[in-house]
Amino acid sequence: MTSAPENKIKVGFVGLSATAGWAANTLAPALIQSSLRNKYDLIAVSTSSEASAKASAEKYSKEVGHPIKAYFGDASNIASDPDVDLVAVSVKAPYHKEIVLKVIEAKKDFFVEWPAGTSTKETEEIAAAARKQGVRSFIGLQGRHTGVIQKIAHHAKETYYHAPYNQEQNAYLLEKKNGVTILSIAVGHQLDTLTHVLGDFVSLTATDAQIYPNITIVDNDNKPTGKIVESQNSDHFAITGVLKTGVLANIFWRTGYTSSEGRRQYIWEIDGEEGSIRLQSDHLLGAYPSVFESELYLNGKKVEFETPGNAVVTVSGAWKEFADHTTGTYATIEDAVKHHRLLDAIETSAKEGKRVIL
Repeated sequence: MTSAPENKIKVGFVGLSATAGWAANTLAPALIQSSLRNKYDLIAVSTSSEASAKASAEKYSKEVGHPIKAYFGDASNIASDPDVDLVAVSVKAPYHKEIVLKVIEAKKDFFVEWPAGTSTKETEEIAAAARKQGVRSFIGLQGRHTGVIQKIAHHAKETYYHAPYNQEQNAYLLEKKNGVTILSIAVGHQLDTLTHVLGDFVSLTATDAQIYPNITIVDNDNKPTGKIVESQNSDHFAITGVLKTGVLANIFWRTGYTSSEGRRQYIWEIDGEEGSIRLQSDHLLGAYPSVFESELYLNGKKVEFETPGNAVVTVSGAWKEFADHTTGTYATIEDAVKHHRLLDAIETSAKEGKRVIL
C-alpha cells in the first residue's frame, strides 16, 4: 500500500465500524467511493474497542489503498493525531458533547451528526468552544443538499422506531434525556429543510399529543419481547408559525400509522401566487427526506431528474462545500444551536399553550 496523499483534508473518523450503520453505509461511501476522493482522505478510525478498531482499519485500508490508523477508547487519541485535519463524529447523541469537545480542544475542525448533543445547552457549549478555538464545523443536516431541495430552493409504524413499537437495540431513543426523540430527529431534520428554503421562524404556536402512551419492545426480528415501557415523549405535533419571509407555515407530524398502499408518508406543499410546489413520498421512511429523496411536482407536473438522488450523493454535497472553503449552504454548529432553540420553542408552546416569539 502507498501512503496517504498530502494535498487532501485528512479525516479521522470516530464511530466508523466495519459492519453496518449510517456511517458505514452512507458517510464512508460518500468519502471514499465518490467525487470526494479528490478532496478528503480517510487516514484514521476510532471505535469503542480495540478489536472493532482493528477490523475497521483493516477494511478501510483496503478500500482507500493505504494504511489507516486504528484508535479505540478515549477520543483524545485520534483528535491529537498530528496527521488528522478533521474529525468526523458519528456516534449516539449522548456521546456527542464529550467527544466533540475533545476534538475542539485539539483545535481540529469537526463534523458531527445532528442533533449535535442531547439538548440546547450541550449544543451551545459545543458552539462556544468552537468559536473560542476558531475551528470550522458542519453538521449532519444533509437534507438541504438533496436534489429536490436544491431544485425548489433555486426556483411510521413498521419502522420500529419510537411509537408504538421500538426495537430493543434502539431503546435509548425512548429516553427523553438522550436527545433523540421524534421531535428532535424527524421533525428537526424537516424543519431544517423548511427554514433553509423558506426562512427562519419569527413566532410559532404548537400543540402536541401522546397517542401511544405505551411502547412495545420488539427483538431484531420485530417480534414482541413481552416488554412494554411507558412513553416519555409526544408522538403527534401540530405547529403553526410565521417566517421572516412573511410565509405562514402549517405543519402536522405523526407517527405510528401503518404504511398501507397509497398512504403518503411525507407531503410538503408550498402554495404561492404563481403556482404550487409539492414534495411527496410513500416510502416507508419517506418522512426522512434527508435520507430518502421525495418526488417533486411543479404545478401538478412531476419533475424528472437525470440522476436519481440518494443519501450518499446528498451527504457528499455538504462535505464538498466544506472542503472547498466556500460559504455554501452546509449546516454548522451555529445552525444546530438555532434549531435546538426552535425545538425548545415548540415544546414550550405546546406545554404552556401560548405563542412563542423567537
